[in-house]
Amino acid sequence: MFEFNTTTFQPSFFILTGLRGLVGARLWLGPLLSLMYITTMAGNCTVIYLVRTERSLQEPQYHFLSMLAGADIVLSISTLLSVLKVFILGLYVIAFDSCLTQLFFIHTSSSMGSGILLAMAFDRFVAISHPLQYTTILTNSQVTKMGLAALLRGVALMTPLPILLKRLPFCKGQMLSYSYCLHPNVMKLACGQVKINIFYGLILVIFSFGIDFLLIALSYVLIFQAVLGIASREGQMKALNTCLSHIFIVFIYYGPLLAITVMHRIHHKSSPLAHAVLGNIYLFMPPMLNPIVYSLKTKQIRAALRKSFKVQQA
Repeated sequence: MFEFNTTTFQPSFFILTGLRGLVGARLWLGPLLSLMYITTMAGNCTVIYLVRTERSLQEPQYHFLSMLAGADIVLSISTLLSVLKVFILGLYVIAFDSCLTQLFFIHTSSSMGSGILLAMAFDRFVAISHPLQYTTILTNSQVTKMGLAALLRGVALMTPLPILLKRLPFCKGQMLSYSYCLHPNVMKLACGQVKINIFYGLILVIFSFGIDFLLIALSYVLIFQAVLGIASREGQMKALNTCLSHIFIVFIYYGPLLAITVMHRIHHKSSPLAHAVLGNIYLFMPPMLNPIVYSLKTKQIRAALRKSFKVQQA
């Protein structure tokens, strides 16, 4: 057992946890999470490869999809070591500095993913509302700038997180709620002036994920208005069908994120198991499902995938 002092201290490590309260979780979660990581890496690397090599996918929406795949890969790599150590090897210790580094990359890649989802919503709005100007509005240069803006915003917003945590003393133990590090979870173990951390965390939620989600919702309001202006029923359904994959990804991305944010605000009323389950869904499901959903729903990606297999078999 790990023993902790009740006095203020600067920890050299934290203790990660699996699914507390679920007996024998390691026996089946270790292999399951390993399979999910393999699926995530294989799926997202395949998307990036296809977009880079297939001429039929040289369009803005697919470039944004490859950027989202890149953000998902960074997110998965950020959690890979600590999660597999917990669920396969039964090793629960993570160094303090490693924990801060991990949470920086988790939050940065999550913010980047949110920004790219917003860019993808704008892409669908332009494609449906202004189809004749689509290629002139979303040029390769503009797409690159939007992706770079999402990356730089994530880095700029999340860089203060480890710095703000580093300055704090800790007095509430070293046991974290997940098999990886998140800013709200680490902050709850700190003492002293945590109001700055709380305020900045709220600013991040509002000005990163909150604004992104509101702008995505606004984009779809405008998209639905444009769809209603299409004369034929067939044309309306065709236009909406191009949005289904993105809408699904938005819900599986922001749904768990919203739930875990609320649970951190009311942590005294929620069970540790519920925290852990939602935390794992938040980090593992969207990166794994993104390439699967787009591959199943997008005819061009399916065709490129079949073509790639035929070339390799030849």
